Amino acid sequence: MYCVHVVGARPNFMKAAPVVRALGAKGGMRQALVHTGQHYDQNMSDVFFRELEIPEPDFNLAVGSGTHAFQTGQIMMRFESVVQDSRPDWVLVYGDVNSTIAAALVCSKLHIPVAHVEAGLRSFDRRMPEEINRLLTDQIADLLFTPSADGDQNLLREGIPAERIRLVGNVMIDTLVRLLPKAADSLPEKLPRDYALVTLHRPSNVDDPQMLSGLLQVLEEISRRVTVIFPVHPRTRQKISQLGFTPGDGFQLWEPQSYLQFLGLQQRALVVITDSGGIQEETTFLKVPCLTVRDSTERPVTVTIGSNILVGRDLQRLRREVEVLLGGQQKKGSIPPLWDGRAAQRIADVLCAG
Repeated sequence: MYCVHVVGARPNFMKAAPVVRALGAKGGMRQALVHTGQHYDQNMSDVFFRELEIPEPDFNLAVGSGTHAFQTGQIMMRFESVVQDSRPDWVLVYGDVNSTIAAALVCSKLHIPVAHVEAGLRSFDRRMPEEINRLLTDQIADLLFTPSADGDQNLLREGIPAERIRLVGNVMIDTLVRLLPKAADSLPEKLPRDYALVTLHRPSNVDDPQMLSGLLQVLEEISRRVTVIFPVHPRTRQKISQLGFTPGDGFQLWEPQSYLQFLGLQQRALVVITDSGGIQEETTFLKVPCLTVRDSTERPVTVTIGSNILVGRDLQRLRREVEVLLGGQQKKGSIPPLWDGRAAQRIADVLCAG
């Protein structure tokens, strides 16, 4: 059997790594890794291959940044030549980035089977480009591997036949479970005992100067009570610089962290403030309080079962929730079913059984 994995952005690497490993443990399996280059930065990409012990990509499409249409079109044109002649038995796409829908579209036209890992997630907000990618990919994929039961329900409601759906659990947690013991070794020596960890990158938060200014003001207020550590994506740093913002002593703007470094920071954080999708899942598994600065989430189990609280873009609520946490009251979350570090093994078993 020949499987091709398509990755294009930082979260894809963490999702693909355990699946590559699980399939590699099966006899007679040939695999290829395609890196579209959708997000490329040595600190943000190459280091993940080393830390996650993923082999170097067999193909790098080197698409780079651009508009959604440009990225999607370029990936489709370059990926088509990769799979047209080799005709893999399965192409695995991950998550909800442009690389995911682009590869799925190419395969659907060439009648090459596609498996979508992390299928069925819905924010029900079509203003998010990722939501469109999720919806369309799930409609054309042949196998849909869901991380939680709400994903199954979403797909069935959208008319996806039940025989195409497999509830396998969360592959992000597979990577977390395997590498968590190494995370502590990646932390800096002088780390505050208590700190709030921040990550913000979504356009709704960082491209709106008024919203970003308001967020920075709230974070500055929090930093007077507890240290704030904010590893800043280069794009977000540029937006902060344009505002002329200078942080106080308790507000630390860091360079982007590797996977292991950031995982270690999450594990020890008093609270995580984020607009990321994957971090909602990781904090839920770690049972660390998470305040998500978004109006909607495609991962509702992190709220209904886990330690996540959706504060929206309501800065007053963000203040209140931080006060509650600093007062010693935190949400007691649990770990969702099948988030046990064996999701990739279930995926490999399904693919090899077919």
